[in-house]
Amino acid sequence: MDIFAFPPLNWLLDAAYRGLAGLSDLLDPLSTASAALAVVLVTLLVRALLIPVGISQAKAEQTRARLAPQLRALQQKHKKNPEKLQAAMLDLYRRENTSPFAGMLPVLAQAPVVGILYTLFIRPEIAGHPNELLTHDLFGAPLGTSLVHMLTAGPFSGATLLVTGALIVIMIVVADITRRVFRPAPVDDSPMSSPGMLRVMSALHYLTAVFAVFVPLAAALYLTVTVAWTLVQRVVLRRRYPMPVPVAA
Repeated sequence: MDIFAFPPLNWLLDAAYRGLAGLSDLLDPLSTASAALAVVLVTLLVRALLIPVGISQAKAEQTRARLAPQLRALQQKHKKNPEKLQAAMLDLYRRENTSPFAGMLPVLAQAPVVGILYTLFIRPEIAGHPNELLTHDLFGAPLGTSLVHMLTAGPFSGATLLVTGALIVIMIVVADITRRVFRPAPVDDSPMSSPGMLRVMSALHYLTAVFAVFVPLAAALYLTVTVAWTLVQRVVLRRRYPMPVPVAA
C-alpha cells in the first residue's frame, strides 16, 4: 500500500518536491551539487526551528540530574514493591513538570522530515511527473542511491562508496564524542545503570550511522548534518544549563 497515494500526503510530497527542487535551482549557479546543498540548508532550517525543543530538552536533562538523589531514595524505599516505585517516580516527575522521555522529542519531530527526504529520493515520479532530483549527485555519488542498494543491486560506484563512507565515519566520530562527553550519571540500584543496559545505551549513539547505510545519500547527508548540529547545540546548552554538582553524603 502506497500511503502517498492518499491525496493530502500526495500534495505534501509534491509541495516538498517543488520546494526542494526550486531551492536547488536557485543554488545551481553557486554549486554543481546544488541539490545536496539544498538538503543541507533544509537541515539547518529544520534544526533552527527546533532550537526551542533543544532548550526544553536541556532543561529536562538538568531537572532529571537534580532529581537523581530523590530517585535513589525512592528506589531504596520501594525496592521490594515495583508498583509503588513506579507510581512514586511518576508522581515526582509530574510534580517537577518533566518526563523521563523528554529527550525523545527532537528525534520524533525530525522523523517526518527524514521520511519525506527518503521518499523524495527513491521515487522515479512525484505526483505524476518525473523526479528530477534523482539526476543530482554529490561528488559523483547519486543522491538517490543508498550504500546497501549499490552493494547488493549495483551498479558498483566508487563515488557512492567513498562519499557515503565519509558521512558514516563523521557520524561515528560525532556519536563517539557524544557518548564520552554526555555519559549519563549512574543511579544506584537502577536497572538503567546495569552493565548490560549501559552497553545498550552506548550502542544507541551509533544507531544513526547504521541507519545511514540503508537510506538514500540525500537522507544520509541530512542525518550527518543533524547529528553534528545536535552535538554542538548540546555543548552550548550544557554550559547554559549545567548539571548540578553531586553533594557528598
